[in-house]
Parts: sequence; structure tokens; C-alpha cells
Amino acid sequence: MDCAGHELILHQILEMYTYTWKKYLPVIRLLLKKSASGEQSLTLNRTDFEKSTKLRKPVCSFAVEIARGRFTTFNPIAPAKDLLEVLTLDSIAMTLLRKYQYAISLSSDFQLTIKDITPTASEPDALPEAEDTASTAKN
Repeated sequence: MDCAGHELILHQILEMYTYTWKKYLPVIRLLLKKSASGEQSLTLNRTDFEKSTKLRKPVCSFAVEIARGRFTTFNPIAPAKDLLEVLTLDSIAMTLLRKYQYAISLSSDFQLTIKDITPTASEPDALPEAEDTASTAKN
């Protein structure tokens, strides 16, 4: 096999789930928007992932958190990386990813779950009040 053949195989391995995630992008984008009102889920088609990897039973489950358009999870697996890549290439999805924080998981039965985990505006204010109370108690 020549060098071009090896590059093609490497490219296919590195982007093995990209096509699948692109197929679901419009629905995932909608779920990102709807997650502000509660956890959202979608059952994905197992055969889409099987076609991508040529494996009969691909292992695709993951749980990641995304903040400011980046993973907060250390070293996510390929399906999660490819999902983030597809989302960041979409301007609407990227705007949401930069503005909010999300917990995204894919279970072994191909159930995609998206949850908005953005801290509420009152959470940062709670810390200074607690500090003021602590300093008052010391005085």
C-alpha cells in the first residue's frame, strides 16, 4: 500500500463518527436549545455507528462536559471528540457551546442525553455572601 493509501485509512479512522454526527446535527442543535428547560434525550440508530466503524458492536458510550466550547473532561473517546468537532464547525451550535455549559452523554444503548449545566446567575453571588458571613463571625 502506498503512502496515499495509508493517509486515507488514517483519515477514515480519525473521522470515523463525523459523518454520523453530521446526520444528527440539526436534531442535536435543537436539543441544545431545548436543554435550557430540562434534560433532553434522543435515541440514535445503532447501525449508523456500526457503519462508521465496520464493527458489529461498536463501543461508543461516553459522558463529557463542555464549557466555553471546550471539553472539561480529560481525554474523551473518539465519538465524543468527533461530536464536538461537528458541533464547533456549526455556527449556531458553537454559539450555544460558548454561551452555556453542557453535560452530554451517550449510553451503551445509544441514548444521547444533553443537559444544560450552566451555573445560574445567583450561584456566583452566593459565595461572597458566605464569605461576608464568615468574616462577620470572626470579628
